[in-house]
Amino acid sequence: MTRPARARIDLQAVTHNLSIARQAAPQSRVMAVIKANAYGHGVIPVTRALMKADAFAVASLEEAMQLREAGISHDIVLLEGVFEPEELELAIMHQLQLVVHCEEQVSWLERFRSGASVHLWLKLNTGMNRLGFSPQTALAMWQRLQRLSYVKTNGLRWLSHLACADEADHPANSAQLASFTDVTQFSATLQGGGADRSLANSAALLTRPDMHFEWVRPGIMLYGASPMVPEHGLEANLEPVMTLESRLIAVHQRAKGEAIGYGQEWVCPEDMRVGVVAIGYGDGYPRHAQSGTPMLVNGKTVALAGRVSMDMICVDLRNQPTAKAGDVVTLWGAGNPVETVARHAGTISYELLCGVTSRVPRFYQSN
Repeated sequence: MTRPARARIDLQAVTHNLSIARQAAPQSRVMAVIKANAYGHGVIPVTRALMKADAFAVASLEEAMQLREAGISHDIVLLEGVFEPEELELAIMHQLQLVVHCEEQVSWLERFRSGASVHLWLKLNTGMNRLGFSPQTALAMWQRLQRLSYVKTNGLRWLSHLACADEADHPANSAQLASFTDVTQFSATLQGGGADRSLANSAALLTRPDMHFEWVRPGIMLYGASPMVPEHGLEANLEPVMTLESRLIAVHQRAKGEAIGYGQEWVCPEDMRVGVVAIGYGDGYPRHAQSGTPMLVNGKTVALAGRVSMDMICVDLRNQPTAKAGDVVTLWGAGNPVETVARHAGTISYELLCGVTSRVPRFYQSN
């Protein structure tokens, strides 16, 4: 018998969530973020469901080449640019667009010779303080890149990233917007025309129309999870894409006072039935999920009981007295938002979705 842990991926939900992004930013083009294997969902099937996006964004040359080898011809942006100068030839040969975030990358580009042309995105550090040029140095870097003969006409663009967009009222959001706008508008004045700009991630796309500019970059929202804290995706009319499920492999009657699992931390408060589910941290279910974390058995809510093991978890079945071995358990997805599970595990939905391991097969459905 095949191990029952599996992830069901609803590709129609992916397409629906892209339409929500378009509705929220109707004047902007959409750069769909599909890095990290499309946030754990499977990059090639998900990308094919997102073909109405205007471009795709990935984290590395290897991720981009997966798409090219699968016949994906859309524009692809490397969000961290190239990691060494030797990657430039392959990147430009395959018409990848490069983010430029440090002077070393500028120097590599200046030394490179190419008969092909390229789009570049200059990354501006507006307050994330991770990658990008400061407002004081960005214009000088822009001018250096402008002199490159192989940059396409109007092929130089601006990009930045928000630090606190998941908190809509955080003052850092408006401060970053002001910094981004000041630099890009001054650049447009110097050049006699504006360049394309991209600032909004999923959170800003949904809550800050003033940040949409020419390009928006939806990521987590495409997978049906909310970028906002503490909301869940249904509140933004998003549909969950991944349903992580398994089955009960045993049901036991336990006596009051019996302890469950490693460390014997969870003790039965009464005579009760306890189920064992074939899933654990070896599959990507979070080890730090607390007792009480909800899941569904046959569509009814039950709770995690005790520590998560590598291959199994135990569940309190007092709310599901008729449950039996073989019944389906929904860990997250339709009816049990991944954001809720993430809160019980002290993490975020991004980590849970990206963390589903390769031993969990993905099954794709489009209706």
